[in-house]
Amino acid sequence: MTAAKREAGKEAQSRTGKMKLEVYADRMSQPSRAVIIFCKVNGIDYTERKVDISKREHLTPEFAEIHPMKQLAAIVDGNFKLFESHSILIYLACAFPGVADHWYPANLFKRSKMHSVLYWHHSNLRRAADTYVTNTTILPALGHPSNQQAAAEAEKLLFSSLSKIESFWLKGDGPFLLGRNQPSIADLSLVCELMQLEVLDEKDRERFLGPYKKVQQWIKHTRNATSPHFDNVHNILMKVKEKLKNKPLMEANHGGALDIQKRLRSRI
Repeated sequence: MTAAKREAGKEAQSRTGKMKLEVYADRMSQPSRAVIIFCKVNGIDYTERKVDISKREHLTPEFAEIHPMKQLAAIVDGNFKLFESHSILIYLACAFPGVADHWYPANLFKRSKMHSVLYWHHSNLRRAADTYVTNTTILPALGHPSNQQAAAEAEKLLFSSLSKIESFWLKGDGPFLLGRNQPSIADLSLVCELMQLEVLDEKDRERFLGPYKKVQQWIKHTRNATSPHFDNVHNILMKVKEKLKNKPLMEANHGGALDIQKRLRSRI
């Protein structure tokens, strides 16, 4: 047994008698969805605490006690508090018994490779997808001004990120990141990020994903490997997608623009 496995075993034993894991999340948040899906796929018993971003609940003093940076997701496990989704996923994979090794390998070399993907994610794909979707779709739908320069820069970074995933991170015989045959926390985290592109206009989404066939297959494989939880957790995103798709029809009616803004604010 490796040292990592021994430590995980000790942690699992120390969890006996703790209160149920609490996950603070808003399912419109990509990191929140990754954490929730991971818990569901691995049978981790938890209580979901909704933090409504649209109501600015993440900015309250109460939530700051859990996450001083006031972002999602965050967890409370007994007396232990943790934020940043990658750190949360690593903790869950190590602290809860029964999580398969492929999610977060005990092997140091494989684990280090996975860390490289996770670190790359935040400064590339995360920044690109979130900035582009926010400024081209979400803010206009809510009637707020957007930053077109930021959107243009994010567009370039998004294309670059997708190209890197296609040509480098998906290089190998397996269908998942790093050429692996089974999904990891990195696959789940990055695919949840890309799912945010679902709210884009269909032509715009195709413009980004169309050229990258391996990326499309990878998304499909990750979705299937975490079924049915993947689709269930992303259901809120699909509802927003439909509202945005029907926006022109709604605006044709009196008060349509205000109606969609009100509905989106309840979801975003």
